Amino acid sequence: MTTGSELRAGTVTGVNGPVVRATTTSALGMAELVWVGEDRIVGEVIELREREATIQVYEDTTGLMPGAGVVGSGLPLYVELGPGLLGRIFDGIQRPLEVLAATGGDFVRRGTSAVALERDRRWAFAPAVASERAVQGGDVLGTLPETAAIEHRVLVPPDVAGTLLWVAEPGLYRVDEPVARVEQGGLVRELCLFHRWPVRRARPYHERGRPSVPLLTGQRVIDTFFPLARGGTAAMPGGFGTGKTVTQHALAKWAEADLIVYIGCGERGNEMTGVLTDLPGLEDPRTGTRLMERTVLIANTSNMPVAAREASIYTGITIAEYYRDMGHHVALMADSTSRWAEALREIAGRLEEMPAEEGFPAYLASRLAEFYERAGLVTTLSGGEGSVSTIGAVSPPGGDFTEPVTQHTKRFIRCFWGLDKELASARFFPAINFRDSYSEYAADLAPWWRAAGLGDWAELRARGIELLNEERKLQQIVRLVGEESLPDRERMILEGALMLRNAFLQQNAFDAVDRYTTPEKQLRMLRAVFHYIDRAMALIEKKIPVYRMKELAVRADLVRMRFEIPNDAPERFDALTDTIDVQMDALARE
Repeated sequence: MTTGSELRAGTVTGVNGPVVRATTTSALGMAELVWVGEDRIVGEVIELREREATIQVYEDTTGLMPGAGVVGSGLPLYVELGPGLLGRIFDGIQRPLEVLAATGGDFVRRGTSAVALERDRRWAFAPAVASERAVQGGDVLGTLPETAAIEHRVLVPPDVAGTLLWVAEPGLYRVDEPVARVEQGGLVRELCLFHRWPVRRARPYHERGRPSVPLLTGQRVIDTFFPLARGGTAAMPGGFGTGKTVTQHALAKWAEADLIVYIGCGERGNEMTGVLTDLPGLEDPRTGTRLMERTVLIANTSNMPVAAREASIYTGITIAEYYRDMGHHVALMADSTSRWAEALREIAGRLEEMPAEEGFPAYLASRLAEFYERAGLVTTLSGGEGSVSTIGAVSPPGGDFTEPVTQHTKRFIRCFWGLDKELASARFFPAINFRDSYSEYAADLAPWWRAAGLGDWAELRARGIELLNEERKLQQIVRLVGEESLPDRERMILEGALMLRNAFLQQNAFDAVDRYTTPEKQLRMLRAVFHYIDRAMALIEKKIPVYRMKELAVRADLVRMRFEIPNDAPERFDALTDTIDVQMDALARE
């Protein structure tokens, strides 16, 4: 990152890990972007006290000594927003990793810099407005095809308003070439295909709406039992090996969002390597093209500087807000916010701040709130509708959901998917614990299901949750006296809950049929399971023992329906229901 307004601003007096203290020789602003030392290490001013500045540095400070110079930029830490973001992989401060690898090898060298958006590439710009008219922030100046899947809308920056004096003719333009001129307050400002925006400042919008449309993911336990609304917030905590990363990969591929922003925040290098090598090769099920054509990756591994890890989630959500302002629906995955919080704790310790719970700074909750608050379904400045849906993975030590990051996160999200170590050890995926998880969006989403012709969704969902709760109570008795001591009705509840878990809630991400389930198929599967339970309960009333129901061949058909009945053949569930009736009727006649 470079600007044309650099000036010598101070001298380093002390270095403590990623925290640098410097005396200032000229004015520095709070949150100003600076460069430190001969290697031009990127940093950000986080504290000002008379003529002393505290700088949070985003690179390794090994070898940096007192006396080194500090150069100010006059700008806050920012990202470049424009065409060319999709399909790219950036680090936490928006340096393109493919460019850094080409110039410096596989490891990021200190002081290495590269512009985020390619300056040589030309884009086919088509104007959408005429000159000599008033424009304001958020108005669409023109469009261009960023990828085969996404149309990029060139926006007037939010801080610009005035009279449009000139707009470029249709043609090919670089991102730094002017495509419009706006007179604002007597000054003429040239607008390019890109603009800069501070990462720690939320982009403005006209009005926030109430989420009422589900963010369909094709994952049955999520869509049916613990749904997330488009523009909503969700947390997915789980210990090591519970499937957080794999579940987020499945959501990134199958969620009904226009774009995906995936933030690898402090994860292990081998996991991020898997993301960086596998994701670019995945086919987009919506378009048939590469999934990367509508994806932005922010990669910060655990061996990268902690300060860059702290900045990465702000970089990611600012990019997500930018595409939201175009009228797109964006799903943001942050994996994981625990690593981000650990970076915050380390920086706070270097600053000698008073620690709170488990050493985290006292402002941990407010920082989490600021992050999740930037999600939402909004009316954009141009009058369209866009959304950012935020899904944050949490990595509590030992799977302890009472630790501070998980507890504070629960205060600011409305959807909680708790991953369970026991389920994961039993190879039950997604390992979402049915007792710990919840969704506060269910009531808001019920009208959408009714409008889609699936009006019994709320009833089936409530019945499924009730069945799992009844099973939980009965399991306590079973541990004491054994299942054989229960009456047949209670044993059938256990059988029905087992069928619900194995035939519906369990899902194989690697099976061509089972990896994604449409809303219609989800409800047909639930109806089939409950039809089996209802018929069995009726036979139990006629004194037919429960073990006879377990011997029916249709029981195996129910378990296999998730693999054998594709999404485009819902009529086959009618045949399955008929088979249940035939075998139950035969059992009743014996």
